[in-house]
Amino acid sequence: MAVQGIPIIDFHLHFQIENDAATRDLAGGQFHCADHDELAERRRREQVAEQSRRWRRAWDFPDPKPDAERGWESEADLWLAELDRYQIAHAAFVTGCGDERVGQLVARAPERFSGMANLTDLTAPDAAERLEHAVTVLGLRGLKLFAPLLPHRIDDPAADPVWRVAARHDIPVLIHFGHCGSSGGIAHNAHIEPAWLEPVAKRHPGVTFVVPHFGVQHVQQMLFLCWACPNVCVDTSGSNQWVRWMPYRLTLEDLFRRCYETIGPDRIIFGSDSSWFPRGYCYRYLADQMRICHEMNMPEPDLHRIFGGNAARLLGISSALEGST
Repeated sequence: MAVQGIPIIDFHLHFQIENDAATRDLAGGQFHCADHDELAERRRREQVAEQSRRWRRAWDFPDPKPDAERGWESEADLWLAELDRYQIAHAAFVTGCGDERVGQLVARAPERFSGMANLTDLTAPDAAERLEHAVTVLGLRGLKLFAPLLPHRIDDPAADPVWRVAARHDIPVLIHFGHCGSSGGIAHNAHIEPAWLEPVAKRHPGVTFVVPHFGVQHVQQMLFLCWACPNVCVDTSGSNQWVRWMPYRLTLEDLFRRCYETIGPDRIIFGSDSSWFPRGYCYRYLADQMRICHEMNMPEPDLHRIFGGNAARLLGISSALEGST
């Protein structure tokens, strides 16, 4: 199972996103008008919904249609069918209605699915214990964090027990920096910048940290962070539409070229950020990224690393590549 002869391992998908209360909050539902004016809040939600509709129309994506009757098993089967349809060898789900549910998803098809744990407070007394449970009992292979949503900065020393668990089990830590959520989400706060990760990555060289979406709006910080910390990687996931909002010209090809020149093919990891139905798997993101890499004349071994090999190494699933050739 391969695309253009390359076994694809997608490092970044979301499971049951339309039913996930935490994910709905990321889309703007957690933000209320300061004066609790219900009319103003309703108006804000209407404006946000219209922005989201315009984005889906521009990308020719259907509206999400939550199915109240669809259980998680049915959605798992839908994802398996999508992976087969687009010849995707393996998919890593970074969120999915809690660690227990993601563990159930992985157990349903371990040869096709991997999952990551989620923590909302790295400084909580039981944070390290929860991650240990997710890895050793639930079979999860990574940790996903949303830095803008944490109650503390990512460099808080109280989080060190969590980093030690990640190092001991050799699991990657995927940390979202930059604007968070869909239309109406968080554009900026004190925790949002990837530069805060530098002291953590240097204190814990045994942990591989991955910054998704090319660092979103913090491209310069992300590149300098990768230069300073060899254990920091980048994932390519999402539409990356944010490039249009930068104060200078920036394209998806620019992002690939700058990362490729700065950190090389071993630290760039493909992801699609696929999330909801009926849109399903975002093959167009994969196709665009592969086209750009081909146009950059990347050698074949580098393509294999970026679109599968690097993810297989980080997730400890080399068998997924072997079973796809």
